[in-house]
Amino acid sequence: MSAAPNQHPAGIDELLERVRTGYRRVEAREAYDTARTGEALLVDIRYAALRERDGLIPGAVVVERNELEWRLDPQGSHRLPEATGHDLRIVLICNEGYASSLAAASLHQLGLHRTTDLVGGFQSWRSAGLPVTPAGV
Repeated sequence: MSAAPNQHPAGIDELLERVRTGYRRVEAREAYDTARTGEALLVDIRYAALRERDGLIPGAVVVERNELEWRLDPQGSHRLPEATGHDLRIVLICNEGYASSLAAASLHQLGLHRTTDLVGGFQSWRSAGLPVTPAGV
């Protein structure tokens, strides 16, 4: 996306607002409930140092941001077994809910139209008292 010649480029806050209008974000409890019932795949895109520091969400698939599109594209040669089709409901989780919004927009471009992200990211999950396990367990 480039700005038109007479327009200024969008800042990150404007870009986040724009991409978030394309889908409904979910709160921690809803993400937990939909994952528990098998209605959604939780995908943790935090980098290793954050996972080691703060722990893991049980049942979430870990795919670091730089591999996300290759791992979740159902047509891709490097896809995860969980990447079963374009109708898969995916909830992306970053640390605080910013990078996951941009990642959701990228997956929408691949046709994964049911992708969303967690408002407040992992930190909101933990604050809600939802399950977290130490990394390496």
